[in-house]
Amino acid sequence: MLSLRQLALLSAVLLASNGAALAAGVDELPPDIQKRLYSKNMLDPQQPIGPSAYRHWKAKRNPPWTIGYASSYAGNTWRAGVMDRLQSVLIPKWKKLGLLKDVIITQSNLKDAVQIQQMRQLVDQGVDAIMVCCSNPTALNQTVKYAYDRGVPVFSFVGYLTSPYSINSSNNYQLGGYQVGEWMAKELHGKGNVLIVEGIAGTSGSDSQDRGMKAGLAAYPGIKLVGDVVGMWTDQIGQAEVQKWLATHPGRLDGIVVQSAAEMGVLRALQQSGRKMVPVSIGGELGALCYWRKHPEYISAAIQLWPPGDDFELIWNIMMRTLEGQGPKDQSILVDSVTITRDQITKILPANCDENSDKWLNVGPQNWGSSNAYLDQFFLHPADPTTYKVAK
Repeated sequence: MLSLRQLALLSAVLLASNGAALAAGVDELPPDIQKRLYSKNMLDPQQPIGPSAYRHWKAKRNPPWTIGYASSYAGNTWRAGVMDRLQSVLIPKWKKLGLLKDVIITQSNLKDAVQIQQMRQLVDQGVDAIMVCCSNPTALNQTVKYAYDRGVPVFSFVGYLTSPYSINSSNNYQLGGYQVGEWMAKELHGKGNVLIVEGIAGTSGSDSQDRGMKAGLAAYPGIKLVGDVVGMWTDQIGQAEVQKWLATHPGRLDGIVVQSAAEMGVLRALQQSGRKMVPVSIGGELGALCYWRKHPEYISAAIQLWPPGDDFELIWNIMMRTLEGQGPKDQSILVDSVTITRDQITKILPANCDENSDKWLNVGPQNWGSSNAYLDQFFLHPADPTTYKVAK
């Protein structure tokens, strides 16, 4: 097993190798965005950043459009948050605008072969675009090309696909992971034993975060990685895996870095173990944020890397702009993490909040890349997508 130092050095080498490709896909973006979100030192080496295949693409049909959502998993609170935004907000809104006919949803339960089959069926059924989430970065590539050849663009959110025919949107997860790892190291004053709880290994969002978290921890020589378990972005699984680890590792533990959505499960595992409540990194689960709200000195901040509703609305707006012919400049549209402070959490949640809530904190689409001012910068022919009219 590589040490944190070795992981950090390996990450640095991989990141540096990505620099040559940087200018080809993002040089049209504002310099501050290039520096902040596309820096070769803080970008997943596999993150696609070349020119988009859809820069001059036109939809094969006029609206109203039929959209396919080939979801890979439905077993956690985050996915429920996505579905709530889709069904409660986006479908009614875009149908009223006359731009949406229907959304066809499939579930593959983490089986790549099933997701591939479902995507091909969606294409053959005549959808105008397909959205996928949190998928294997390479397994779907031939299917993405199959869709592209038939005039159907594929949009990947919360992680990327490496196909040149996909359009991707997300937080910069390697940078976000680094921020979480560095935050934990500072929380422990640069010294201590840390357990990492990964998401779903093999997905780009999880692997990017994991690499970044380990690099952030490795930047502090006094931090030691003492364990690594897989939480599957699911509270019940995270809780069970951490409970097993705690039962077999009675030694000192000073902090736990965890990928949402599993922090509520990790907190419960700690509480039930009888051990000291060491710092746990918290993302967007309201139950976990409520625990912090009721114990304000527990940690100093929470870092939100993927608010579910906002993430979905971001890729939805990117999809609609692309169908309207606005021309995305590059393959990946990235956004910043959002940090929640102690002062902010007392205003966000009431004192009588529910520590068992399985809902999520969304920071708002305007704060997560969906404002026209922000997205306009990523398109050749930007316009408010809600005002689109078919040329006569």
